[in-house]
Amino acid sequence: MKILVVDDDLEIAELLEIYLKNEGYEPIIANDGRDALSKLNTNPDIALMILDIMMPNMSGQEVLKAVRKDTHMPIIMLSAKSSDMDKIQGLISGADDYVTKPFNPLEVMARVRSLLRRSQNLVKESKPDVLDIGFLVINKDSHEVKTAAGEIVNLTALEFGILYLLASHPNRVFSADDIFERVWQQESVVSAKTVMVHVSHLRDKLEEATQGDQVIQTVWGVGYKIEVS
Repeated sequence: MKILVVDDDLEIAELLEIYLKNEGYEPIIANDGRDALSKLNTNPDIALMILDIMMPNMSGQEVLKAVRKDTHMPIIMLSAKSSDMDKIQGLISGADDYVTKPFNPLEVMARVRSLLRRSQNLVKESKPDVLDIGFLVINKDSHEVKTAAGEIVNLTALEFGILYLLASHPNRVFSADDIFERVWQQESVVSAKTVMVHVSHLRDKLEEATQGDQVIQTVWGVGYKIEVS
């Protein structure tokens, strides 16, 4: 399985390359943003990207925006910035996870395994392949979401997972912990803020695509739901 590592710090890139190989992955190294996009074009089977934010010529944020136009692959962002706002901005931009430098490479490998496991089997429950909830049609197999007018809504893998979870259980309220454990497939640890950011970004995309429909509703103090009459 191919993993793209994008970092202009050669020592970090080589360190991650060693650990990825030890885990049985096939690492591909890019040392700047333009090289990363080129490697993605020539390796369409890349399963996950580890992306540094601070790079010359083309930043990680710019790479992320370009990649998210065409793919839902899991992306882990690396950054020396550790503030909550930096992390939130990374998640809002479309990253699936955020790791601050300096980091423990074993932790990064654990996050790689978790994201790949979640992306390969995002929803384990036996549900219809296509959910039609009136204002949206959600196809589990193709990870495609369309509005009633046929417009495609581009979502990240985690955003799709949240939407599919809520839509496959209409009118049921899921807490942030429930969503984190089912979609991220990890035990919930201080997950409320992470879930809130992803739900907020998902809600904005859905409201824009449906011209203002409030698809996801917040039940204050409890969680989130999609109400279907």
